[in-house]
Amino acid sequence: MNRLEPFGLSDVLPEEVLSAKINPPVYIDDTTLRDGEQTAGVVFANEEKIHIAKLLAQLGVHQIEVGVPAMGGDEKAAIKRIVDLGLPASILAWNRAVVSDVRHSLDCGVDAVAVSISSSDIHIQNKLRRDRKWVLDSIKRAVEFAKGHGLYVSVNAEDASRSDLDFLIEFATTAKESGADRLRYCDTVGIMDPFETYRRVKTLIDEVGLPIEMHTHNDFGMATANAIAGLKAGATYVNTTVNGLGERAGNASLEEVVMALQYCEGVKLGIHTSLFRELSEDVALASGRPLPAWKPVVGSNLFIYESEGRASGVIRDPTTYEIFLPGEVGLLRRFNVGKYSGNSVVRQKLREYGYHPSEEELSKLVPILRSRSIALKRSLFDKEVVEEFLALKERR
Repeated sequence: MNRLEPFGLSDVLPEEVLSAKINPPVYIDDTTLRDGEQTAGVVFANEEKIHIAKLLAQLGVHQIEVGVPAMGGDEKAAIKRIVDLGLPASILAWNRAVVSDVRHSLDCGVDAVAVSISSSDIHIQNKLRRDRKWVLDSIKRAVEFAKGHGLYVSVNAEDASRSDLDFLIEFATTAKESGADRLRYCDTVGIMDPFETYRRVKTLIDEVGLPIEMHTHNDFGMATANAIAGLKAGATYVNTTVNGLGERAGNASLEEVVMALQYCEGVKLGIHTSLFRELSEDVALASGRPLPAWKPVVGSNLFIYESEGRASGVIRDPTTYEIFLPGEVGLLRRFNVGKYSGNSVVRQKLREYGYHPSEEELSKLVPILRSRSIALKRSLFDKEVVEEFLALKERR
């Protein structure tokens, strides 16, 4: 195996990736309050951070990454308040690989820390303006200090996906030998695809034997897929954010990862998924980032039916178009009347208001409603559907 090839590891066949199974337990470390808040233009008020932390704990996430204590001021105060809540989740704070940062985390009373430093040469040379030895020495000092004070330690390999694999193995080995509890594999610029993610993470686990956490960004729309690929390779932790908040295109979405694991991979995490919509709405409001109707898992469009073929199927048997029931994520099933609606949709809509149209009435009403929808270039309001029905009855 030539680990120096940037996309090597060709001896791991795609068939192995496709047949790989995720072996529980899998743990969620949600970073909405840290990486999510690093979304350009997003600031959570302290009360919002506390509210979100409570909801995440109620949801059942295993660890909450609450912020950066070294920032001091309001940030440190909010972290201390969250710690004092005594939530049923581990509370982790983010730090640079600097002892003084870890001291700030100790001040806050957190039980876990992330110690973060770049592992790619492009970062080491151009951002840090240091060398690999300095990086390894920094990890050793920070991790040993944190472990000496009884903290759980995750070492974050920033830009791991663009790192030389031999050095990344040395990076992870140094973290392990210094006492780190896990390594966070950061696809910082979202450059990975699921196959390469699997190959690199599996190699890292096989070579070092340190628990791995996936931290994936969505620059090419593959954050959730890459997170799951890493879990298939043997990672046991995954970093998420509510609604996929995060820098640039965002991070792996909490709700997408959890539901994909449950319904695509058969892995249940014990998360109270019925709270997803409430949590997503609250984070959307606090972040000033509206929740798109088409958002996977929690978007309102997921369980709205307008076209006749799909609506008639769902009315007969929801499993024709629904992998999970709307209530599982805090949503409701709804029917809209529009251009592609037929008798089943209109009948369902009128029944919601206590009307029971005959087949003859429907055959006359549906073309009228379709024409009106086309003229207005939108779905019809419920009131408009009822008005047209009552007008039809009067004309008769």
